Amino acid sequence: MDHEHLITGSARVVEMAGVAVLLLGALFAAGAFVRRLTRRAGFEDAYHALRADLGRAILLGLELLVIADIIGTVAVEPTLQNLAVLGVIVVIRTFLSFTLELEVSGRWPWQRPHDPLQPSRGTS
Repeated sequence: MDHEHLITGSARVVEMAGVAVLLLGALFAAGAFVRRLTRRAGFEDAYHALRADLGRAILLGLELLVIADIIGTVAVEPTLQNLAVLGVIVVIRTFLSFTLELEVSGRWPWQRPHDPLQPSRGTS
């Protein structure tokens, strides 16, 4: 087995792991949603938790799929066209990751979480 087959196989394994994370994350999020509803949580709270759970699963799955794309494109056949396609894919997935992070946590990835115990910066 030469190194190209090993690299291609590795990219496929990471790609399958990304898809598995997406599918399992969706199933676990649906199960948690049903469990919240049966425990008499309000529908709106359960819905928002479902969206957050789905968002986290999508973020993790996207990260794995980006890794698989990088391995498959750069390591196997780094032509200018393949690198351009990889660049577009990474830009799209990065945009999706940022918007999902904003949706899940209510802040951009580079912002610190709001700590209600800390005084705001504008006050003395």
